[in-house]
Amino acid sequence: MTSSGVRVVAAGDHFVLPSLITAALTKEADCAVREVTLGWPVEPFGPVAEVSEASDAEDELIAALEGAEVLVTQMGPVTARVLAACPALRLVVVCRGGPVNVNVEAARRHGVRVCFAPGRNAAATAEFTVGLLLAALRRIPQAHDVLARQGSWAGSSYYTYEHSGLELEDLPVGLVGYGAVGSRVARVLGAFGARVMVYDPYARGEVHGLRLPALDDLLRRSAVVSLHARLTAETRGLLGARELALLPPGAVVVNAARGPLLDEDALCDALADGRLSAAALDTYAREPLPPDSRLRTLSDRIVLTPHLGGASRPVAEKAARIAAAEVGRWLRGEPLAHCLT
Repeated sequence: MTSSGVRVVAAGDHFVLPSLITAALTKEADCAVREVTLGWPVEPFGPVAEVSEASDAEDELIAALEGAEVLVTQMGPVTARVLAACPALRLVVVCRGGPVNVNVEAARRHGVRVCFAPGRNAAATAEFTVGLLLAALRRIPQAHDVLARQGSWAGSSYYTYEHSGLELEDLPVGLVGYGAVGSRVARVLGAFGARVMVYDPYARGEVHGLRLPALDDLLRRSAVVSLHARLTAETRGLLGARELALLPPGAVVVNAARGPLLDEDALCDALADGRLSAAALDTYAREPLPPDSRLRTLSDRIVLTPHLGGASRPVAEKAARIAAAEVGRWLRGEPLAHCLT
């Protein structure tokens, strides 16, 4: 297939800008690009493939796709209704690690190829995870709040043996999952001098740290445990009350992977009774985090961020380049690198 006459819609948003997608596409092919800026969804990280009621976002996307063969987007809801309303559409490329905003089965029925952009935020998420870990260990957000917001020097109480935190050097840190993010975190923590341990029954080859064959063993030996597993039926609720009870007294839990990996009620219980000293979370069982979440009541020992691990400018730029490369391969008739249909 040649690029001549092919119409592409760059349906970006306030993170993966339409202009970034267009700039990347122009380096891959000579095609007509229409830019559209979609509004940010209320729940940007949840799947929308099974939307049953018509939405303004769907209407906006259908209007933008009139006559277009290719869609490049990050959050656009490519539902069964959208696919049925856009018979010219042949390729959808999603600028994220998986096409959770695409009804893949409906795409198959309509003969639409679906591609995605794995790995675009691995470095950013790994760096953010280490930042969360350090913030939790050294009480950085709490000290900032007391000084900057309350105008008090009372945070100097952290400069006591009882209230001071831990340091990474010689600290036993357990990583659950050793994929693109977990492996990067392991290397960074190794540079700090941490004693890294890894549990991942699916990881092949050497790991940066000590591989342990059982999750329970890793938990018993970890002053800090950081989650990096994929969310599957097997890993949902991976750390519950039983698992958290295996951690040494005063341990720290970090989760910048997927919220449902962790039982939040069990975590709150362990923090409230002092069995855990701190936690740092970037992802949650429900997003946005509900106003009545128990996690909000534990701000003196927990760091909470609103799913920002993958939010860096290079991530948006890499996502656009990966997506554009897929479009270029499709136009040239080459095999697609990351395709589900």
